[in-house]
Amino acid sequence: MSNLKRKIEITLSVLSVLAVLAIAGPVITGGSFRIDRGVLEQAEKKYGKDARVRLIAWEDLIREDTSSSDREKLEKVNRFHNQMNFVDDMRHWGQEDYWATPIEFLASQGGDCEDFSIAKYFTLKAMGVDEEKLNLTYVKALQYNMHHMVMTYYSTPGAEPLVLDNLVESIKPGSQRTDLMPIFSFNGTGLWLAKQRGRGKLAGSSSRVKRWRDLLEKMSQNKL
Repeated sequence: MSNLKRKIEITLSVLSVLAVLAIAGPVITGGSFRIDRGVLEQAEKKYGKDARVRLIAWEDLIREDTSSSDREKLEKVNRFHNQMNFVDDMRHWGQEDYWATPIEFLASQGGDCEDFSIAKYFTLKAMGVDEEKLNLTYVKALQYNMHHMVMTYYSTPGAEPLVLDNLVESIKPGSQRTDLMPIFSFNGTGLWLAKQRGRGKLAGSSSRVKRWRDLLEKMSQNKL
C-alpha cells in the first residue's frame, strides 16, 4: 500500500463527492438496481464469462434483498464481497493506489483493501443503508504492521462501530478488533481522526475530490 501520509493528504482533498451515489449510471437502489447489459458484455469480453456471473450475482444481491435489519444486510454484503481475491494494486492494475469501482472489483474478481471496502460501502448504500451509518476507515493492522482499510458501520452516531474487513470473515465490534489501530475515517460528509467519528467532530472536508471524483466518474460512465 502507498505511504499513509500521502493517503491522508489525498483524502483530505476528496471527501464530499461521496454524497453522490452512482454505482452504474443514474442513482438507482434496491429493486430498481440494474447493471447496464452493455457493461456485462464488456466485463465478459475483458475478464471472461465468470465476470458476468459475478456481476449478475451482485445485482441479485441488491435487487432481491429482503433483510429485516441492517445487521442482516451487513452480513450478506461482507460475505459476498469477501469471496473475491486480495491482489495488490501494482500487480492487479499496473499502478500504485488504484481505487477500483465495485464493477471493476467484482468483474476482475479481486483488488486490495480499499477496493473491498469501497464495494461494500456502495453496495450497502444501494441496499438502503443510511450513508451516515457508513464509513471507510484507515487503520493500522498491527499483526501485519501495515496500513489497511476497512468499512465501519455505526448504528447511531455515538455507537461502537462494527468492522467489515476482508482479512477477517466475521463482523465484530471495534472493541474486539484489538489487532487494528484506527487512524482516520471518512464518508460523503467529512473526515474524522481516530475515535472522533462517534462525537461527530470533523477533521476536514472538501469538494476538491480528485481520487473520488475519478472513481465516481468511472462509475457513472460504466467504465471497465
